[in-house]
Amino acid sequence: MLATGIVLSILGLGFFCWLLFTLAIYALPTFAGLAAGLAAFHSGAGVLGAITVGLLVGGAILALGQFVFAATRMPLRAIVGLVYGVPAAIAGYQVSLTLAGLTMPGSIWQAAFAVIGAVVSGCTAFSRLALLATPPDWRDTVSAYSPASGRLHGQGR
Repeated sequence: MLATGIVLSILGLGFFCWLLFTLAIYALPTFAGLAAGLAAFHSGAGVLGAITVGLLVGGAILALGQFVFAATRMPLRAIVGLVYGVPAAIAGYQVSLTLAGLTMPGSIWQAAFAVIGAVVSGCTAFSRLALLATPPDWRDTVSAYSPASGRLHGQGR
């Protein structure tokens, strides 16, 4: 019976870690959607209106982030990645600290594992944002220099 409890505890912790890393990209849209939904509810929109506003704002934030990440080049792309990565890192820190608090008594080790969880969660959100955004098609702007002719050749020119 004790072995079953240990195995199930490990599986449960593994499930929560998997869930954290899978949902890391949605930390900012979830926060924005909840904030907008609560603001709509407190302004008198009702429960259905608040849920609708929250879902629309969360979806718009996610779509806008993916669009901006895919349509821009490096400096702005890094800023958008940080905007999505920092809330995921904060959420990862809190979840990792809580999970570490369940399993280990020392507060220094809990904080160390929480910082590691925050870094991994933030990097996961950044990489998932990069995977969700389609890369731009740069084939039309690529040019090649031909030393034989001494000219610049490109598609569509």
